[in-house]
Amino acid sequence: MKTYMIGVDIGTTAVKAVLFEKNGKLVDKVSVEYKLHTPDAAIAELDPDEVAAGMFAAVSQVTERNACRNDVAFISFSSAMHSIILLDEDGERLTDCITWADSRGQEYAEQLNRQDGMAIYRRTGTPIHPMNPFVKLLHLRDKSRELYIQIGKVTGIKSYVMQKLTGVYEVDRSIASSTGMMNLQESEWDAEVLDMLNLSRAHLPELVDTLKVYDGMKTDAAEKLGIDAETKLVIGASDGVLANLGMNATENGDVAVSIGTSGAIRTVVDTPKTDDRMRTFCYYLTGDRYVIGGPVNNGGVVLRWVRDEFFDTDGKAEDADPYETITKLAAEAPAGSNGLIFHPYLSGERAPVWDSKAVGSFYGLTLSHGRKHMIRAAMEGVLFNLYSVFLTLRKHMDEAGTIKASGGFARSEIWKQMMADIYGEKVEVPKAYESSAFGACVLGLYALGEIEDLDAVKHFVGEEDTYYPTQDTYLKYQEVMSVYIELGRSLAQFYDRIESLRD
Repeated sequence: MKTYMIGVDIGTTAVKAVLFEKNGKLVDKVSVEYKLHTPDAAIAELDPDEVAAGMFAAVSQVTERNACRNDVAFISFSSAMHSIILLDEDGERLTDCITWADSRGQEYAEQLNRQDGMAIYRRTGTPIHPMNPFVKLLHLRDKSRELYIQIGKVTGIKSYVMQKLTGVYEVDRSIASSTGMMNLQESEWDAEVLDMLNLSRAHLPELVDTLKVYDGMKTDAAEKLGIDAETKLVIGASDGVLANLGMNATENGDVAVSIGTSGAIRTVVDTPKTDDRMRTFCYYLTGDRYVIGGPVNNGGVVLRWVRDEFFDTDGKAEDADPYETITKLAAEAPAGSNGLIFHPYLSGERAPVWDSKAVGSFYGLTLSHGRKHMIRAAMEGVLFNLYSVFLTLRKHMDEAGTIKASGGFARSEIWKQMMADIYGEKVEVPKAYESSAFGACVLGLYALGEIEDLDAVKHFVGEEDTYYPTQDTYLKYQEVMSVYIELGRSLAQFYDRIESLRD
């Protein structure tokens, strides 16, 4: 009986290989970074071969470091969503990997939302937005016609990497459900969407379930990984749905909140559900579990901006953590930042506004406000934005249960307590991180029949820190939140005009 399992998490700027014992204990992890190419504000691409090389390097390093190359039962995969790579008939690349952050399809998203976008969203569960691969393909169809007619295969970063391991182009239904091209009710590629794109099912990877197991891999791939060629591979799912699983946020009413560079809030339901205003997504986990929620562009990136623009490291001790310093400053300001409100749309926004032209703003500035108020308002603004999505999710939930939080922000005591106070709910933070990679491993254990069902994850997730709301602070935040929402609606009418004023 082999001792270990590896969760591979393919992200936008790095790939992680996380080694776990089969009892869920985290042993080690290796992260390999690669560059996100952003030559202008609209383009965000990766070199997919750099990503594949990073995956091989991460896995080989973690197995070599722990001398376990022949003691790994399986590798299971998590991946970022919404990417596309165009290949020709010979499998040669026509494009780099166009990521979720690429906004060149904005014009086509706007057109669809004025026409039949809602009908497509209802069938596919993916909001009509530039992140959506369907929208990206519409843009390429019209703007890069000579390239488009050469398409032999449309794939994404996960399918591209998996092909290096298995030799076949397949995609799990979780990743496929985030492309805007898979019909959720049928669990098949949507015929109407393919007609709009002038594509057939043969142009897309074969759809397989998230529990698919490959009994080994290509010999050359095993050599690059430094691992037994008969090691099983589990195709896994997308990073968002696996984060819910890895955090044990799968019970009715459980809500998972993740804040890394970006952020997301999600809950698990048993049938596909969409929103009447297209504010949320619906993605596949397994045949009887779907994840609904909303992704936000502006999570930890806002705090990084605050660090860079409001905090001077000159003269500070080299080992001083600037994030710790700025959050301590935020703690000196009162809840609600003395009437200062920040809309955190520094890089456009997905949920809840779904507008790549959205911009950030401070409102309520007076001479009485200082740096501590601005820092706290920025932190509050990120959580208010996620809370707006939470309010939409509540409409689709039978009951509200526990908030489970993860991501880099979960290392900040003030931010975790702030979340409990804003949401008015108990917040639990697992002490073990890497929830997407761990979720992939739990899915792998289930796929291999080593656990009876996914609810067994509760036996693996370790100790959690718990935060409870303070009633007076919660009531204060409810007042602030109502202004935040109404003000945001009022400002939306100016996004186009503000864009026209920028150089």
